[in-house]
Amino acid sequence: MENTHLLQVEALNISFYKEQVEKQIINNSSFYINENEIVAVVGESGSGKSITSLALMGLLPKAISKITSGKIIFEGRNLVNLPENAFQQIRGKDIAMIFQEPMSSLNPSMRCGQQVEEILKQHTNLSSSALKTEVLQLFDKVKLPNPSRLYKAYPHEISGGQKQRVMIAMAIACKPKLLIADEPTTALDVTVQKEILELLKTIQTETKMSILFISHDLSLVSEIADRVLVMYKGDIVEQGRTQTIFTAAKHNYTKALIGARPSTEVRLEQLPTISDFMHEKVATRIVSSEERAEHHKTLYQQPPLLEVIDVTKTYLSKAGWFSKAEPFNAVDGVSFKVYPGETLGLVGESGCGKSTLGNAILQLDKASYGQIRYKDQDITQLSTSEMRKMRKDIQIIFQDPFASLNPRLTVGNAILEPMKVHGIGRSSKDRKEKVLSLLEKVGLDADAFDRYPHEFSGGQRQRVGIARTIALEPQLIICDESVSALDISVQAQVLNLLNTLKTQFGFTYIFISHDLAVVKYMADQLLVMNKGKIEEIGDADEIYAAPKKAYTKKLIHAIPKGL
Repeated sequence: MENTHLLQVEALNISFYKEQVEKQIINNSSFYINENEIVAVVGESGSGKSITSLALMGLLPKAISKITSGKIIFEGRNLVNLPENAFQQIRGKDIAMIFQEPMSSLNPSMRCGQQVEEILKQHTNLSSSALKTEVLQLFDKVKLPNPSRLYKAYPHEISGGQKQRVMIAMAIACKPKLLIADEPTTALDVTVQKEILELLKTIQTETKMSILFISHDLSLVSEIADRVLVMYKGDIVEQGRTQTIFTAAKHNYTKALIGARPSTEVRLEQLPTISDFMHEKVATRIVSSEERAEHHKTLYQQPPLLEVIDVTKTYLSKAGWFSKAEPFNAVDGVSFKVYPGETLGLVGESGCGKSTLGNAILQLDKASYGQIRYKDQDITQLSTSEMRKMRKDIQIIFQDPFASLNPRLTVGNAILEPMKVHGIGRSSKDRKEKVLSLLEKVGLDADAFDRYPHEFSGGQRQRVGIARTIALEPQLIICDESVSALDISVQAQVLNLLNTLKTQFGFTYIFISHDLAVVKYMADQLLVMNKGKIEEIGDADEIYAAPKKAYTKKLIHAIPKGL
């Protein structure tokens, strides 16, 4: 049977307005989605992916934006300028959407079952008992464990992956013809991400609905999409069958999206960035296994900088209001060493104990048992004043730089403040010069000094976070998921920056992430955690080439490989 277009977008232009100034965001965009087809839109933040999806749903903010020209034809009907009441009949029923962040899309004060019932009430005439049966069947379809319990649970009582499954159940409740999935796996572990992709693929095969899958990760979409559209600064720069895009990409931006992700096959000295590809100056020097072995020989002849000995962190968990609190080991008898100048990669799924271990090393949440020896001194025994001095030496780069920066302080003052506390720099003038030099080192202009955090992009804010951390001249830096929220090319820039700074300043890193491709690129040694314990530890390349444990194999198998 010949495919027919379910949706056709023709020469779409969308503008946003700020203080009477018009800025065109989507430029002459044309594409189609066939019945029973998965199409992916790929591009980085600001490329126009989400704006396009909001236009298809009739959800563009009317006060500040409008479609200036073009058509959105869905089942032969032009949706541009469709009255709101007519759109309400389509939205949720014929075109449904899964959002990127399930926690902010679900109502925290309503039980999960009720939230899915709401959409069914709006578009069907089912009785109360039939509604509940339908929701339980949907929960079963999206493979939620124990649907009856989940029906009664509130969003905060379930995991991120489960919340995303509730969102999918809500989206497919009315059997839509088109499902828009906007970055539905970005915040999820690599294994949960794989499960969600497989689930969407299975549902699509069963129901024959079409999916528009939005992502910034090309390797990820290669696992699900029939065709790919690549967006860059509001333009569709390339579109075609997934296989063709991967094997014969024409546009430099598409090549950059494929090339900027760390490879699990070879170890490049530097990751190529978008600008490298755009200017056709891609350096591809590979670090040989001999060079790596030589470097490790020098590295591991030194005494360790940090030694973690049999560390356990116990919490008390309650199953219900009246039940007795049970002890639960978030970190369970963990031991390892970190050497000066090394990058130790720490991986595992959410809840495995990675961040708890990081917080214990930082003494932000003290270990229940065991020793943490820094330069052969047990820091778990230090007094408050001794620990304050130690803080300068062991620092952290957070996952979300925006949440860790004071919105009322300019970037310059945010970096100066801890320097004053720790007595770094001879005078205010000396400190300011140091900060300006640091901003330059992390790739920001001097004018960043007087600007506020909200004036920067996510990648720039992460650079500010890095500058603030290294301003204290630490020796050990814990990077806790510090690139997981960044676009592929920005991630490549930040990883290159971390490696450059490590060489310049002799830093030692503990690099915590759920993205195994990133950790393999950064790490000398790899430590795999599962349920609070160390599952496997050893040279990063060796573990990747021949993982010994089933859990490590599962993590490696779940990495999107591209075609």
